[in-house]
Amino acid sequence: MMKLPPCNSFAMGACIGAMFAMTLSRPAIATPRPASVARWLLTVAALVFCMVVVGGITRLTESGLSITQWKPISGAIPPLTHDQWMEAFRDYQRIPEYQQLRQGMTLGDFQFIFFWEWVHRLLGRLIGLAFALPLLWFAWERAIPRGYGVRLVALLALGGLQGAIGWWMVKSGLSVRTDVSHYRLAVHLLTALFIMGGLIWTALDLLTRSRTPFAKPAMLHPFAVLALLTLLVQLMFGAFTAGLDAGYVSSTWPLMNDHLVPEGIQWLGSLWATVSSDPYLVHFIHRWWAWVAAAMLILLARMAKQSGDRGPSIALNAAVGTQIALGIATVISGIALPLAVLHQAVGALVVASATWAAHSLGERRG
Repeated sequence: MMKLPPCNSFAMGACIGAMFAMTLSRPAIATPRPASVARWLLTVAALVFCMVVVGGITRLTESGLSITQWKPISGAIPPLTHDQWMEAFRDYQRIPEYQQLRQGMTLGDFQFIFFWEWVHRLLGRLIGLAFALPLLWFAWERAIPRGYGVRLVALLALGGLQGAIGWWMVKSGLSVRTDVSHYRLAVHLLTALFIMGGLIWTALDLLTRSRTPFAKPAMLHPFAVLALLTLLVQLMFGAFTAGLDAGYVSSTWPLMNDHLVPEGIQWLGSLWATVSSDPYLVHFIHRWWAWVAAAMLILLARMAKQSGDRGPSIALNAAVGTQIALGIATVISGIALPLAVLHQAVGALVVASATWAAHSLGERRG
């Protein structure tokens, strides 16, 4: 709280000025600004989208283990001198990835992979600030509509947890392994996409509130739940495919190395271990479950259109069609970097448009 100067005859002017400043510093009554809050949330969602894309580049260039320490504050500044670069390089040379796979790497090669991991982490820090600081400002201004404060704080907490998940993922590749756990990679990616979806859903709720002040938050339609769960399975196997480098086991389509069900699948001790960890089977599931997910999402788009909202229907149909084409092209190209990055980026757009369509359908029920 602002401390007032002593109110004597010499300080009366300062007292009045300070009291006036305190009066202006916070509204006397709540003044909800749902449209402004919604625009801010959509901006943060766009930053999360960028984070997902850079994360894809980081994974595809195998840059994720280049920074072996987690320094939330000082880590925002990269090495600036030759000695600092050599120290970071020596840290990397101590882990199995370098010792088993990258012996003889030059400092310039190391700086390239370091750059992508550093950008990925820097974006995470920027997203945290872009969410936390405006949230405090909107709360101080009493601009957040009633009922949304808890949701926004929960999204902020989930963002903080995502940072911890990222480091938990990186740690899995710093000893014994030469890469990160594909399970932890999946958790990291799915959490990011869930945060992005939550930001978009909340922003859409607030945009509706800005048009209709007493509108209730949208509710998930039962079919939307089923469609989103189908998409979740596809995203999970996409993460497994990336984490296991399973995309490289076949560069032919629609058959995998001249077989519908690929040769080379090995039993890994349990059904779950085999389904989630055998590269051939993971690639096979990701390739063909895509059609189940596509069918469900196209039906979701159709239902959104029938409810009277063409925008999300067009967006979802376009994203799904583009994603299927990119998936096939990525496989045939032998996982060419530009196509693989586009595949991950459009996958995030599928999540965004599916969220929009599900919200549109739920809004009609609300």
